Amino acid sequence: MRKIVIAGNWKMYKTQAEGTEFLQGFMPTLEETPPDREVILCPPFTTLGILSKNLHGSRVQLGAQNLHWADAGAFTGEIAPAMLTEIGVRYAIIGHSERRQYFGETDETVNKRLKAAQKYGITPILCVGESKQQRDAGETESLIISQLEKGLVDIDQNNLVIAYEPIWAIGTGDTCESKEANRVIGLIRSQLSNPDVPIQYGGSVKHDNIDEIMAQPEIDGALVGGASLEPASFARIVNYK
Repeated sequence: MRKIVIAGNWKMYKTQAEGTEFLQGFMPTLEETPPDREVILCPPFTTLGILSKNLHGSRVQLGAQNLHWADAGAFTGEIAPAMLTEIGVRYAIIGHSERRQYFGETDETVNKRLKAAQKYGITPILCVGESKQQRDAGETESLIISQLEKGLVDIDQNNLVIAYEPIWAIGTGDTCESKEANRVIGLIRSQLSNPDVPIQYGGSVKHDNIDEIMAQPEIDGALVGGASLEPASFARIVNYK
């Protein structure tokens, strides 16, 4: 049975005070949310602690935006999985296109981070997707299959979420047509040994297109960027019809 997973990726936005203020506006809206929807907030590392305290006992799960593959070590600027589980982190975004594009993330390092997350009981959200240049060249399918083949080596698919994020639609205002997103997500599912892995769509998800996106049969949720920063906007997405 596939579950619905909706995650807000705050990226490099929101201080502790701003995160706390967000919760004051957002949490009351969850009274309308069906119980079968997993709701996750992924704030910056500095805001994880205060959100962990404020979310304790609630239905909202805490997610990190990355983690390192080592248990500990001389890795300046990185964060170890145990540091995250200590404060109640249950999910971690791995291989986001911005990490791949700006910080040298590869399919091999993605795989190492996925393994580390699962070792510590954290459910990874693996991001895959193509650039506009790759799509225009007809490489969408081969690229995504390659990302999955390399990223999922020795990964437990019973503890995994995948997000399809066409890079050309992230933060651009251009959303992949819902039927096309559904087609690609169907392709992703066909490559998995566990067909019940939740697969999200990510890429300019907004309050006014979430209903159409979630009406597609292969799509199990959304990885939401900018639209997750405002309580009413994210609430509308979480409470899609």
